[in-house]
Amino acid sequence: DVKNSLPLLIGVLVMTLVGSFVASLLPERAMSGTMQIAMIFIGLRFLLKPVKTTKEQMAAATPKERLIKSIVGGVLVGFICGFVGAGGGMMLLFVLTSFLGYEMHMAVGTSVFIMAFTALTGGISHFAIGGMPDVTCLILCVVFTLLWAKIAAAIANRASAVTLNRVVGIVMILTGIVILLVNYVF
Repeated sequence: DVKNSLPLLIGVLVMTLVGSFVASLLPERAMSGTMQIAMIFIGLRFLLKPVKTTKEQMAAATPKERLIKSIVGGVLVGFICGFVGAGGGMMLLFVLTSFLGYEMHMAVGTSVFIMAFTALTGGISHFAIGGMPDVTCLILCVVFTLLWAKIAAAIANRASAVTLNRVVGIVMILTGIVILLVNYVF
């Protein structure tokens, strides 16, 4: 649903640049675990209150209401993505399902589409501000991301909305916990 998510995409991309700039002005560990804790809470939300929105419910919102929610959601997600250098897929998924009323399958696809542009914008701005990463590592990340994205998309297209909610919730919780452990225990 590219047409309806265009304001969200624009808000995300603009604020990703702003967030990257603000992050360059702060100490390295300024966010210190806040994103991981938020990821755990969002994961719990998907587990405890699965998204069950239908296309009819999504279409019930007025165009003006969708536009305002898209811009506000895009601004918030974009700033956070730029600030921490993330693609924002999980945050976008939360905004699309919780604020914009997307059904789960539509939200997953739209989130991945927008995240590709967000990650590219955030990555380029971080490279410009902080220097280029290890090129071999970068190439390996891109290749394995594309490979596993293809595999995950094939699985997600066959899964029910309830299953997608559970998988997204569990992945978010585990990712948040692992990153917290790596950053603060190991």
